[in-house]
Amino acid sequence: MIAKFNNVINSNRPVLVDFYADWCGPCKQMPPILKQVKDELKEKVRIIKVDVDKNPNIATKYRIRSIPTLMLFKDGELKWTGMGVQSVNEIKKLVNQVINNG
Repeated sequence: MIAKFNNVINSNRPVLVDFYADWCGPCKQMPPILKQVKDELKEKVRIIKVDVDKNPNIATKYRIRSIPTLMLFKDGELKWTGMGVQSVNEIKKLVNQVINNG
């Protein structure tokens, strides 16, 4: 799974990763927020979800200590990390910065 994950985040298009768990209350707030981000940014961003319970190797590699945690990658490079529920506007602003600034 880690090889597949690395392959996905090495995209030249920004990749937003949502680290979550099914039992996490705040994590349940993220799907509608992420759907709105995707609906507005369309193909400019790829959004993937990583269940920390099912993918402990990835969670450990990226030192996920609290969830939800969002990480934004471009070309395999970590551009931003945010813990807790994030707003649609904040996420869009960050993705657009990464698109515009590389």
